[in-house]
Amino acid sequence: MHPRLVPPAGEMKIHYLRVIMKSKISDSSLEKEKLEIIKWVTNLTDDTAIERLRMLRQHPKKTDWWNEISQEEKNVIDKGLADIKAGRVKPHKEAKKLYEKWL
Repeated sequence: MHPRLVPPAGEMKIHYLRVIMKSKISDSSLEKEKLEIIKWVTNLTDDTAIERLRMLRQHPKKTDWWNEISQEEKNVIDKGLADIKAGRVKPHKEAKKLYEKWL
């Protein structure tokens, strides 16, 4: 058994201060992230993204996103998965080079 089960008071104070500071840093990071999200949302022009955010706000409970997307979106995902299984894929470098004028 370890002879010192409880750290000395000085170590406890330092630990407590670290916990408080970490919490404050996390809180300020969270606030910064929220402001960045607000800025991003204000500049959105994509109706689909806005609709998804509206759905999230109206139904904040955890749901399986697969049940929330349209059949058309499901079909496109299934086609992409089939292409992967069949080996009909291109390396990222090739795709980037092919589409670089639009990126």
